[in-house]
Amino acid sequence: MARILVLGAGFAGLWAALGAARKRDEIGARAADTEILVVDRNAYHNIRVRNYEVDLGDVALLLKDLLDPVGVRHRLAEVAVIDPATREVTVKTSAGAAILSYDRLVLTTGSELVRPAISGLAAHGFDVDTYEAAMRLDTHLAALGKEPPSEARATVAVVGAGFTGIEVAAEMPAKLAHAGISGDHRVILIDPNPVVGATFGAHGRPVINEALATLGVETRLNVRVSAVGADSITLNSGEIIPTKTVVWCAGMRASPLAASLPARRDALGRIKVDHTMRAEGLPDVFAAGDVAACLIDGEHPTVMSCQFARPMGRFAGHNVVADLFGEPLLPLNIDWYVTVLDLGAWGALYTTGWDREVHTSGAAAKLTKQTINRQRIYPPRDGDRAALLAAAAPTIQTAPPTRK
Repeated sequence: MARILVLGAGFAGLWAALGAARKRDEIGARAADTEILVVDRNAYHNIRVRNYEVDLGDVALLLKDLLDPVGVRHRLAEVAVIDPATREVTVKTSAGAAILSYDRLVLTTGSELVRPAISGLAAHGFDVDTYEAAMRLDTHLAALGKEPPSEARATVAVVGAGFTGIEVAAEMPAKLAHAGISGDHRVILIDPNPVVGATFGAHGRPVINEALATLGVETRLNVRVSAVGADSITLNSGEIIPTKTVVWCAGMRASPLAASLPARRDALGRIKVDHTMRAEGLPDVFAAGDVAACLIDGEHPTVMSCQFARPMGRFAGHNVVADLFGEPLLPLNIDWYVTVLDLGAWGALYTTGWDREVHTSGAAAKLTKQTINRQRIYPPRDGDRAALLAAAAPTIQTAPPTRK
């Protein structure tokens, strides 16, 4: 029996597994006995881009509900070592280490937050990088809601004024209110850059600044964090801000597993893949999502986002089965790029193109963001096999429409 091993069940991994199941089904009898096995440290698929939201009740979807109906196996384990020479992967489980062989591998272990060696950050910092981390933050805020009022209790410092940091800061007033901390709360967004949202350019930054000002979010720019304590954060400017909540959102990098493979990587540690998602120099390995980099339109590399991870996964899944059975592979080309940035109660910002021209903002963009976060990026959830396979077709969605 041939085995296709998918490492990771995030946006790329889930859709790679479903895409592989769809192609296996399409080939028919020749591929019927091929095993598709997903390995992940969690038993769920996390709608990771929603981890900053107030309500986390619908962001962890059980893998059994999504993979069992299409005949994809899944195993709870931590990937330790990948050996492309022997086509074996060592995993760690609650029962000990195990070795899994493969005929084809799809690496979709994603990205992780960069956590620098800043004094106190590991002990006192929070983040929303994973579902578990987001729940830990919410539990912390709920506990603060029961404490006596204080400046440190009512102040949140968000470090990193990129996409995630802006969304966390904009949503934080609502999260604090939900936790019972309202009134004189403070949300402070900290970044070493001279502007908030440096990558949004001259078009989007005024919109972001207006939203943050309306929400009462303060900024500290051109500064770095020197230390994090249980009740304060210290900046290299000398300012000490009383706070019991520091949320770290500064920087992402590819999964460390990418560095263990003899492949070319970019500055973010992502494995370079061709348009079929095959890893350069590794004929039996495909990669997709945040762990992979592809010049998606021949000029721009993919961005670490579900916008690219989902189609990369679908094409990787299709192609890995096609490759195993000697069928033509399909190239992935995406000729559009948008961003929809959530700005909390103020609304959202919808930009188009690589220069991020403002398309819509405010309430209209917020409706688009909610459609993306709550519908567009979800797999079918009724357990219908045909619907799951149909959703995994190697096609490119059109850009999200404006909701009015």
